[in-house]
Amino acid sequence: MIIIDYKDTRPIYEQIVEKFKKLILKGALQADEQMPSVRSLAMELSINPNTIQKAYAELERQGFTYTVKGRGSFVSGDDGLAVQRREEYMEQILALAKEALEIGMTKEELIRRIEGI
Repeated sequence: MIIIDYKDTRPIYEQIVEKFKKLILKGALQADEQMPSVRSLAMELSINPNTIQKAYAELERQGFTYTVKGRGSFVSGDDGLAVQRREEYMEQILALAKEALEIGMTKEELIRRIEGI
């Protein structure tokens, strides 16, 4: 489910946050589904449980999960998160497209490459 890339320059907890966000946005983890326990995920990934706890806290802060005291963390059912994420991606795409146009790439070439995906 989660694979850590030790060559990645980002901290491990950020990688975990990003992987869970993708799983949630893709629908692999459904609303109100229980997340793996901190202890079991730490053992599975062979990392410190504090790292997992930090990642879970960040996911909760961003609205992707919620915690039930004594039961664990669960996936939030907020559909607005996917919309927000798409908007963030669109802003990044538009900024890159603008930059590409500024360095001489034509609009037609951009469109052709995007359609080729």
